[in-house]
Amino acid sequence: MPGPFELVIILAIVILIFGGKRLKNLGSDLGGAIKGFKSSVKDAETEEEETIEVEVEETDDHEEAKIESSDDTSEESSEK
Repeated sequence: MPGPFELVIILAIVILIFGGKRLKNLGSDLGGAIKGFKSSVKDAETEEEETIEVEVEETDDHEEAKIESSDDTSEESSEK
C-alpha cells in the first residue's frame, strides 16, 4: 500500500493531467452516480420485500381455504 508521500505525488499528477475544475465536476458526477445506485438498490430491496409479503399472504390464504374445505368435508361425513 502506498505511503502518504506517494499518495501526494499521485494526487499532484492527477491534478496536472485533469485540472482542478474538471476533477470537481468528475467528483460531483461520481457522487450523483453513487446516490442513484444506492436509491436503486433500496428500491429493489423494497420491491423484493413487498413481493415476498404478497406471496406469503397468498400462501396463507390457500392454506386457510384448504382448512375450511376440509372442515366442510368432515362435517358432511359426520352427518352421514
